[in-house]
Parts: sequence; structure tokens; C-alpha cells
Amino acid sequence: MLFPMIVLGMMARAQVTIKGVIKDNKSKPVAGVSISIKDSYDGGTSDSSGKYSFKTTEKGEQLLVISSIGYKPVEQKIKLEGGVLTIDATLKEEISELTAVVLSAGTFEASDRKRASAVLDPIDIVTTASANGDITGALKTLPGAQQVGESEGLYVRGGTAAETKTFIDGTLVNNFFYSSVPNIAQFGRFSPFIFKGTVFSTGGYSALYGQALSSALILESIDLPEQSSANIGITVLSGSAGLQQLAKNKKSSWGFSYGYTDLSLAFAIIKQKQDFSKVPTYHNLDANFRIKTSKTGILKYYGYFSSNKLAFTTNSIDSLGYLDKFAIGNKNFYHNLAWKENLGKRWKLNTGISFSNNKDDISSNMQNQNKQDVVLGNLEFKKFHIDTKGNYFNAKMVLEKKLKGLSALRFGTEYNSSNDKLLYTAFDDQQYPDTLKGHMNAVFAEADVYATNALAIKGGLRFENSSLLDRTNIAPRFSVAYKLGKGSQASVAYGIFYQDPERRYLPSPNGLTFMKATHYIVQYQKVANQQSFRAEVFYKKYDNLVKTGTVNFREAAISNQGFGDAKGIEFFWRDKKTIKNLDYWISYSYLDTKRDFLNFPFSIRPNFAAKHTSSLVVKKFVQKIKTNINFAYNYASGRPYYNIGFDGNAYKFNDRGTIPDYHNVSFSLNYLPSIGKKDAKSFAVYVFQVSNIFNIRQTYGYNYSYNGFRKEAIVPTSRMFVFIGAFISFGIDRSDEVINNGL
Repeated sequence: MLFPMIVLGMMARAQVTIKGVIKDNKSKPVAGVSISIKDSYDGGTSDSSGKYSFKTTEKGEQLLVISSIGYKPVEQKIKLEGGVLTIDATLKEEISELTAVVLSAGTFEASDRKRASAVLDPIDIVTTASANGDITGALKTLPGAQQVGESEGLYVRGGTAAETKTFIDGTLVNNFFYSSVPNIAQFGRFSPFIFKGTVFSTGGYSALYGQALSSALILESIDLPEQSSANIGITVLSGSAGLQQLAKNKKSSWGFSYGYTDLSLAFAIIKQKQDFSKVPTYHNLDANFRIKTSKTGILKYYGYFSSNKLAFTTNSIDSLGYLDKFAIGNKNFYHNLAWKENLGKRWKLNTGISFSNNKDDISSNMQNQNKQDVVLGNLEFKKFHIDTKGNYFNAKMVLEKKLKGLSALRFGTEYNSSNDKLLYTAFDDQQYPDTLKGHMNAVFAEADVYATNALAIKGGLRFENSSLLDRTNIAPRFSVAYKLGKGSQASVAYGIFYQDPERRYLPSPNGLTFMKATHYIVQYQKVANQQSFRAEVFYKKYDNLVKTGTVNFREAAISNQGFGDAKGIEFFWRDKKTIKNLDYWISYSYLDTKRDFLNFPFSIRPNFAAKHTSSLVVKKFVQKIKTNINFAYNYASGRPYYNIGFDGNAYKFNDRGTIPDYHNVSFSLNYLPSIGKKDAKSFAVYVFQVSNIFNIRQTYGYNYSYNGFRKEAIVPTSRMFVFIGAFISFGIDRSDEVINNGL
């Protein structure tokens, strides 16, 4: 018995007790911190008061390692000589993407890169019932966007559609939508399936982008596919097929797709307001290749071609018993080449070029009841022909230097050129050619500074020079985000934004300057446990807006004496938690805006701006029947309408009022028969969708006769629309993706 007792006594004298308190840089105790002797099994963990204590038999100089998730690890040399050693430590917060605040004021992001602002994911864009498979259709369910049905584009926070610009892989996209048709909103040209990320900025966007007074839609194309695949789509209106081929070494891929759409069957079944002599038909062809240039770099090309035609007549409001005829043919080419690469030493390069060519062949005329062309006195202007050709080139280069933590510095340059040619042929065959050329040079710099996980600051400066205006501008941008608690944060943003006047109002007989908008945004956001809430208050001040007048029988910009403002509050709530297998979101916007621009006689609310807009989107996947059920309700309060005439001295109202409130209920079913099958080599989705299922009469505004005595409501081409189709992928099973994203 004596020998074991001697051994135990010697071991006790050899042990050293290490203890202490762990706090953060705010002197608050940190629980769950791991404290250990490096390269040994001896260690302990701090309790709720930050205290820890453990014993070790190690001797001499050792290294004490203190670590905890969210904090920078600490290593401290210690000397073990027996007895008790007290080591207190202060941990500094480690800035990481998982815990850091996100600069998100004015921005919705549909991707997985920034979880705090990812209120929508990419699959939401194509499964929202009211979106009709269009990117901007889904974005109209978010706060800030208006429900404008008579014209294409995104009208954001009191801004026109021309004040929202779209970028693909960093470069500007001209003619993102199909060419305009009177009183019929056109869809976007590009399939949502070619994009992996969507950033919708309703204000205060980055200094990397410019020439948009109100909003920026920033799209990022997909990278290499996971495997080779093919797909076909068959609907009652269209057919499509595509192929994606991945190289055996998985370092490159190529692909193409073709689609044809003919609306004849739909128009034969569903009565249209217009009498189509040429039912809309569309040919779409695209191709792509992607090459891994290194472990961190990729070169991506995307090319697109579309061709479409349509022609229709409507009853003439100017001369009863006659018809107004409109016809258009459009060809559009688009090419985008983008390259991104890590250059080493925390440097990164993003560069790209894009080129587009757009041709429109537009004709207008009057016809008698026998569909024969006629020219009526005082209405000769209704007979004309317009040929337009536009070439647009954009190039951008961005260098990024990663600094300490998540902080980064970005700077670069951008070049944009345009060449528009127009040939106007009047009723008497007189031709009036016009050419408008211009280029824009820009340089920019921007920094993200993460002081802590709870505080981040973004500051930027953009400098632009426009040859069209022969002027330059300097636009500062600034935003701050502060973390209030777990999942919650507050943000503010400020910025100045400039834009050239719209090309359709140029050239001008007078010297013009940039239009200007100043944004102020305050946001609160909380994202936790599959629930998202955000509220924003904003104010926008407009200066130097274009005022128009009649120049050589056309509406042209004559000055920059226009002005205006927009202010409001917005709310967004999304919930995937409360009801099992049910996902829904609710958005609401209040907008108070007035403008004096174009031919407005004074400052008034624009006819595209509703004071109240709201959306409810509901999605439920029923796995037993392999079906996703989608529902959407969109609302907008009545927008104003005006008939503004010219009495020889000034513009004045001949009529004004408010259109009825807008209501739209849409419904869709997506049946997925492949779900649940093992080793599936194909994947199919069958789609049934109905828009405006209650056949509610919708009015977008009014057309007026030339003399102003008659008016006619602008309504949809048909009250209800039904879509039926099937989409099949071969070589890849997307079941898990669909279930996880709630398709």
C-alpha cells in the first residue's frame, strides 16, 4: 500500500493547474472556448461565465492554444513548473462570411452567395405563378416594382422603365426586352435557366454600375454544368430543344438550344382584343461555351439570336369605321464574353465584353373595313414606315484586392459605345434619315471595409464622360450596415446616379446635361430560421430631368428643366417555417412621387406610379402526388391617367382621372413524375398555369383620339391566359434540387 501512495503523491506534485477567464473585446465572458496544450490531450472548455480550469502533467515551455468559432485563435507561450498558473485571455472577433453583417440596403439577391439578402433563390423566379416564366415578372412581386401591364420593363420607386438597366456578367445589356408594341408589354428575351444569380437593386447600387437613375438588375450566368445533358420542351404554343456537353476532364463545356413559339392556337381559342393578321411567332437560338482557364479561372461565352414578327389591327379611335394597323419585324443578336481569374496574392480579375445588334422594321397605316390601306385627311401621320438599326458595344474590367478579413478594394474602367440609325418614311414617301452615335467612358473605385462582424462600410466613386452630352460627372456612393442581433441588422445607403437622356428624344436642338437622381435609404432586416423580414424607407430626389417639345414633327428633348421626387416605405416577409411544406411571401409598397418632366405642364404623379402595390405568393409541394401548387395575387391601387394637349403656348390637361385598382390572381400546377425514382436518368416537369383566373377586368390607362374628344381603355389583349407544357431533361436528375427548393 505504501508504494502506490508514494506514486500518487509524486504525480500530484507533478501536475499543474491552468485556469483563467476568457472574455471578448467588450469585456464580456465567452462560453464554449477551447483551451488546450498544443500537441497534447490536456485541455478544457470555458463555462457561461468564461471561466475554465484543467490540469496537466506537461512540463517546461509549452504553447497554450485558445480557440472558438467566430473569434481569432490565440497561441500563448507558457512555462509549466508546478502549482497553479492563471492565464486570462481576450479574444478578438474574427470577421467571416458566416457571421458578418451584409451590405444589403436597397438590394434583393436571388443566389446562395449572401444568405442575409437571399430572400429569393433562382428557382423562385421560374416557379412564381404570376411571372409567366419571365425574370422581371417574378421581380414584380417584390417591393419597389410597379405592376405596369401596358409596357415592358421594370418601373421602380417612381422611375420609368428606361431608368432601370440590366447587366449580364457585369456588362450592360441593350434591348433586354422584345421590341415595343403599342399597349402590349413585351417579355424579356433571355431564359431564366441560363442564370445562377440575380441581384435586383431598387436603389443605392454599387459604383461598378452606372447610367441608371432608379434601379439595376444584375444577372450572373451559370458556370460549368455538373454533367452532360439534353432537354426538350413541348407546349401548346412552342417547342424547344437543347444540349449541354461536358468534356471528360470536366474543364470545359459547350451547348446550344433552339426554340420556336407560335401563338396561333392560343389566339384561336382565347379571343384577343387585337385582330392579328400576323400572329406573333418567335425563333430563338443560343449557344455557349465555358472553359476552365485555371483552378480558379473561367472563360464564358454566351450568344443569342432571335427573330419575331407580328401584325394586327384595332378599331380606330380617330375615325369611326376604320382600322389602325401596326406591324413589326425584329432581329436581335447578342454576344457576351466574360473572364474571371484569381491572379494571386489576393488579387482577382473580372472582365467582359458584350455586343448587340438590333433591327426593327415597323409600319403603321389606316385601313377600311375591307382591310385595304387608306390615307385620310388630317390623319396622314398615321401612315409611316420606320427602319431602325442599332449596334451597341460594352466592355468592363474590374480588379479586386482582398484585404484583411472580408474587406476588399475594387476598381476598374468601363467603355460603352452606341450607333443608332433610323430611316423614317412618311405618308408621301418622303424619307428622313437620322444617325445618333455616342460613347461613354467611366472609371470607378469601391471599397468594402469590415470593421467587425457587426459593422461594415461600403464607399465608392464613379466618374463618367459622355460624348453625346460632351459632359462629365462624379457620382459618390456610400452605405453602412450594422448588426443588431442574431440574424438582424440595420443599413443606410446614399448615392448619386446620372443618366443620359433617352435616345428616342435625341438629338436635341439645345445643349443637354445628365439627368440626376439622389438616393437615401434606411433598411431593417432580419433573417432567421427560414423566415425573412425587411422594411425600407427611401427618398429619391430628381434633378435635370428631360422636358420635351415638338421639333420637326417629333417629340424631342428641349431642356433639362425637369425635376421630381419619390418617397415611400416598403415591407417584405417570407416564411418557410410556420406551416410545414408551405412557403409564402408577402410584399407591400407605399409610394408618394411627383415629377415635372417630358410634356407634363407641372409637377404631377406619373401615370405609371401607383401609391399602393402588394403581392402574395404561396408555394406548396405535395410529395404524395409529386405536385407543386403555386398561387400568386398581385394588387396595385389606381394609377392616374392624363390627356395632355398643346394649345400653341404650353401643355395643358384635356382630361385626367384615376384608373380602377389592379387585381390579378394566378395559379399553376407543376407535376414531377420522376420524383422518388431511383437512378433516374431523366427528369420531367409538366406545367399547367392560368393567369387572372377570376377573369377580372383590368385597365391600364386610356388612349385618346387625335382631337381629344374620345377615349378608349387600354386593356390586356385577353383577360385570361392558359399555359400547358412539358419540360424534360435527359442525363441529369434534378429531383433533389426541385424538392429542396420547393418546386
